[in-house]
Order: sequence, then C-alpha cells, then structure tokens
Amino acid sequence: MNDLATLAEAVAVDPLVGHPADYHVFHNFIERCKNLPAITTVVVWPLTDVALRGAVEAASAGLIEPTLIGPEAAMKSLAEKIGVDISCFPVVQAECEEKAAEVGVAICRAGNAQAIMKGSLHTDELMKAAMNRDTGLRTARRISHVFIMDTPAYARTLLITDAAINITPELEDKVHIVQNAIDLAHALGIPEPKVALLSAVETVNPKIKSTLDAAALCKMADRGQITGGILDGPLAFDTAVSQKAASIKKLVSPVTGQADILVVPDLESGNMLAKQLEYLGGAQLAGIVLGARVPAILTSRADSAETRLTSCAVAVLLHYATHPAVKV
Repeated sequence: MNDLATLAEAVAVDPLVGHPADYHVFHNFIERCKNLPAITTVVVWPLTDVALRGAVEAASAGLIEPTLIGPEAAMKSLAEKIGVDISCFPVVQAECEEKAAEVGVAICRAGNAQAIMKGSLHTDELMKAAMNRDTGLRTARRISHVFIMDTPAYARTLLITDAAINITPELEDKVHIVQNAIDLAHALGIPEPKVALLSAVETVNPKIKSTLDAAALCKMADRGQITGGILDGPLAFDTAVSQKAASIKKLVSPVTGQADILVVPDLESGNMLAKQLEYLGGAQLAGIVLGARVPAILTSRADSAETRLTSCAVAVLLHYATHPAVKV
C-alpha cells in the first residue's frame, strides 16, 4: 500500500496550480507575441476576481488593449478590492449581461476592436449576441470553438474541436469546424497539422455516424474541399495520440500517434475529453472561438488568469496571421 500511495502522490497533478514552464508550450505563444502590437479587445462583464485580473494581466503583458464593458461602479469597486488598476482603460457602461454582450459585439462589428473576451457572464449570453444573424459577428464560416491543450504527457500542441459551440454538428458543419482548426494551427506555427477525426473505432460502420462523417471529410480533403492539413479517420483516441497503439492495431498513417488536431463527434464528447485531460492528465487549456469577424476569447468562468493570458496570446497570433501587424 505504501508503494501505491507514493506512486499516486507522484503522478497526482492539481489542475488549478500552475505547472513548470519547462514542459509546457503555452509560454512559446506568449513569447511570439512580444514583437506584435497589442490587439484592441472588448472585455464583456469582467465582474469576478479572475475575469478582471486576467484582462489587466493580459494588458500588462502587452497582449491586449482592453475596453471594459459592464457596470462601471461595480468594476471599479472590484478593482480596488483585488488591488488592480483599471483607471487607464476605457469603460463602457452596461447594466446587465445581455446589454454588455450586445455592446461588445457592436463595437467589434463596427471595426473598433480586434477581439472580444468573455468575462464572468455565461457563454450562452455572449454567443447569443455574437451569433445574431442581423447584428452579430457571423461570416460565411460556421462559428466553432477550439481548446488549445498543453499536455505534459504529449509532446505536441493539441487542438480539440468543437467542445463548446456546435452541439451535434452535421457533416457540412464539420467541414467548417475542421478548416477553422487548421487555420488556427497555421497561426500557432504548425504548418501542416495532422487532423484525427475521432470515433470509437477505426473502421467505417454505417451504424456509427461519426465514422461516416470521418470518411467523407477525408475524401473531401483529397478533393481540395478542405485544405492545409493532413486528415485521417475514423480514428479512436488511443490511435490518434499513441504510435504504439496504432502499431498494435496495424494502422499505418501520417496522423496516427502524432495528431495535432482532434475533431470530436459532438460537443459532449469534446468537452469531456478536454476536461479529462485537464483534471486527470495535468493539462492546461486555452479557449478560442473561430469563424467570426474577430476572435472570441472564450474561457470558463472557473479558468485561472494564466489560462486567460494564454487565450489572449492565441487571439493575438490568430489576428496577425491574417492582418498586417498594425493597430486599429
């Protein structure tokens, strides 16, 4: 029992405690942003310690130039309470979460901000405003979410999509989800990302829709309907990230064991996978929404300021992948 207890203590990782930077890749993203101008960012409803501190720290790191949206008196009171200075940031008054989301989206839609950042309001409230067909931030692309994972047990940056926006995406939706993730990988410095289309098995089974979608997506990539990455699927999770597992199953592919992007069948499986890696695998994760007019920095209300900082860095890299390195 003593040996088992020692082993358990050795491998246990508290996901809420910062991990040493020497085995993480997140610091590389922040380092790459040092020579890039900060991006103007509306921060919607930053009314918790973590939300407000995350915005302030991202500004101090030179990643964003925030405009704070919410009840001004409450934000100033919170800033004083937690010991941060927001006196140099523009503030736009909004009395409720719904109005704050609408104002933030309107500022981005008018071209006066290069990103939008979720504060302490619920994701649904922000995305409802962002996805409004008439007044939101929609483009020809389907809006989708990507978790960027920094996992100690895996040597590569790992992107998981979609785990927050599209609940049960159809094949047409998955085309956009995959392309969005590939474009993000390019912005993060992965020139030809390996995309694993996940399912429970590695063979096409007409009774399992995700295997049919995976096969179709691979053929669409062959025909140039999806570009910039190498696709394979269906693949189970183990064969996507473990070359040993792929070898045992006699799978030969440039993707198996070295996937950069994991495309999940639906939101539930993706969200559970990302959270399992975080809480049981010691991974840190950042979140970003793609396919809109501007990147949306979409993190959990429970995320640390460190996670929010990395999410801001990802938004900066994504913005400057398609725009000249100048401020608005």
